Amino acid sequence: QKMKLSTEFAAILSIIAVEGIESLLSMGIGNSFGRIFRISTFGESHGGGVGVIVDGCPPKIPLSREDIQIDLDRRKPGQSRLTTPRNEADSVEILSGVSQDGFTLGTPISMLVRNQDHRSNDYDTNAVAYRPSHADATYDAKYGIRAVAGGGRSSARETIGRVAAGAIARKILHMYCGCEILGYVKSVQDVVAENVDIDEFTREQVEESLVRCPQKDASDAMIEKIDGIRKTGNSIGGVLECVARNVPCGLGSPVFDKLEADLAKACMSLPASKGFEVGSGFSGTLLSGHEHNDEFYIDEDGRTRTKTNRSGGIQGGISNGENIVVRVAFKPTSTIGKEQNTVTREGQETKMRGKGRHDPCVLPRAVPMVEAMVALVLVDALMADIAQNKVFEGKLQGISSNPLGKKLDSKVLL
Repeated sequence: QKMKLSTEFAAILSIIAVEGIESLLSMGIGNSFGRIFRISTFGESHGGGVGVIVDGCPPKIPLSREDIQIDLDRRKPGQSRLTTPRNEADSVEILSGVSQDGFTLGTPISMLVRNQDHRSNDYDTNAVAYRPSHADATYDAKYGIRAVAGGGRSSARETIGRVAAGAIARKILHMYCGCEILGYVKSVQDVVAENVDIDEFTREQVEESLVRCPQKDASDAMIEKIDGIRKTGNSIGGVLECVARNVPCGLGSPVFDKLEADLAKACMSLPASKGFEVGSGFSGTLLSGHEHNDEFYIDEDGRTRTKTNRSGGIQGGISNGENIVVRVAFKPTSTIGKEQNTVTREGQETKMRGKGRHDPCVLPRAVPMVEAMVALVLVDALMADIAQNKVFEGKLQGISSNPLGKKLDSKVLL
């Protein structure tokens, strides 16, 4: 029996057919990211496993399971009393795209992490009543069906695939130009880490902190704040800051593919993200143009640099060779142990108390997630820039300009 389409939908299909863009309608809309270095994540929180397929990775990159696992270990649950107690090893399996002697083949790389410690019975109530501010209601409204246990694709467990792919992107960037991407927790609710030197802090300093904040006094206060809220069955949010150092100039493309626009979409696609800033961000609105502008100068290597970095390493949507600095705001975790008013799928008002195992604050585990998304954007932009602007490098005449941005390590730059 043929499915009957509404008149409106049939009209849309006819327009698409006429324009020859049938590819716009495809399975898995919203599950892929990137243009040249492209990833597609798969799996549900309480399914058999979660993972990612990475397409467009250059061949002959040395890659081991350990390269991926180190970042997954920073993301996994059960790290401390500040995170969800779900006990998952998050052990990655590389299924394709890497040779037996550990080099990428230039073919799709598929990676899988199997789910082991899922307790689906904790979500029985969610099959009937919607968790306030969670994706339950919108998934039902959009699809008419959803994976109740664990939240399915709306769970932060989906980010395993992003972090695994981001580890590959991070390695490519480091091999190409010595780029390093570091994030830390800048604030938890009203506790703020002031005066962190964005140019100098290290991953070691970040990882020494239970909450992933390199400033000890702020870290201790954040831990105390999260501990207090955790004991009440509630949750809190905060802000994460991330810096990318040793980034080449020229990444990003006007008008719609500006680098900060791609970074914003990448970071705002993460679960619980609610705000994004680059450089001075919203605080820049308090300054005048004269106060905000980054004045140029010539450094000791004869290169054009900026005296300040309120632009956050991006001007006109294109990287200028300075450090790229972004901040991402994360809301409090939706599933909490306090009773709240809600409605059922059938439209009846009721009350519910969240069950399951959830982070009282997502910030500590969000650090590797944001780093991964920044890495994915930068490697995709780098490959796009090479594809467009390096084909005839040195062979066609153009306008000569003084080199822009920090001189990158020639021993690293290929």
